[in-house]
Amino acid sequence: MFTTLEPVRPTALSEIRAARERIAKTIVRTPLVRLELGPEFPDIRLKLENLQPINAYKLRGAANAVAALSEADRQHGVWTISAGNAGQGVAYAARAAGVPCTVVVVETAPKSKLERMKALGAKLIPVPYEIAWKALDERSFPGVDGTFIHPFDDDDFIAGHGTMGLEILEDAPDTAAVIASIGGGGLITGVASAIKALKPEIKVFGVEPETAAPAALSFKKDSPQVFPNWRASFVDGAGGQSMFPRMWERMKPVVDDYLVVTLKQTKNAMRLLAEKARIISEGAGALSVAAALSGEAGKGPIVAIISGGNIDLQKFCELISQSDY
Repeated sequence: MFTTLEPVRPTALSEIRAARERIAKTIVRTPLVRLELGPEFPDIRLKLENLQPINAYKLRGAANAVAALSEADRQHGVWTISAGNAGQGVAYAARAAGVPCTVVVVETAPKSKLERMKALGAKLIPVPYEIAWKALDERSFPGVDGTFIHPFDDDDFIAGHGTMGLEILEDAPDTAAVIASIGGGGLITGVASAIKALKPEIKVFGVEPETAAPAALSFKKDSPQVFPNWRASFVDGAGGQSMFPRMWERMKPVVDDYLVVTLKQTKNAMRLLAEKARIISEGAGALSVAAALSGEAGKGPIVAIISGGNIDLQKFCELISQSDY
């Protein structure tokens, strides 16, 4: 099955503002709070997307994508591909709209994410990571019918995420830099599109784990790359096996630089967030703080997007017990 795709184009500020109105009753306007660490550390503010109803930012894009569907498309039901958070977002929005939802889900997704998707009424089809990534590229999966909602390469999904950028600028107009984790690239494309339209002088940094950093490699080589020696880790919501060419085309004009952090730095950031701010963050959600603490994004003010908090508590306790900040 081959799908004819619309050409890649910039996400307009008007689209982001329209998305904000469309999803206002579905999402939470999440708080932006200072991480109090002391004068020797960068000035870090936390955008707490872990406080969304599904405990992850993906609800913004999913709610906008589902709301934008025609009645005919809704009648066919919707489906998506996910390691957990996008699936929850689409399932949440679909349930609210009375639309059936199927999720082709990475079989190693945390139990907490799987249970939440089931509770939201989604039908789950577990597959290995490699199969899910291939299906994302092909936009099809054998035996699944309905309207496909791509979890990152989708104009409505991206515009929904851009609403976060509007909130950041309203709550912290003195922001010098914003850091967002990168999985497929939808989050950073949306947020950066809003930021650059309103305050182009603000630096936007993407961050990935050392085990899966195709965006940073693509930036270095100035073309979309496959990441060699990719390996799975507890950072299941960020990093990919490759950078999709369409997403690279979207990111290039609006993202200033790409950072890579170690798994150790990520564990340390998860523990610091728990101890200093009483925040439970999944691995992907802590990447931005790990990057901010590295000093590579400057002294701030830096907004670190805490993209999600969906992690099994036993696993969370194991990971932070291994940290040593």
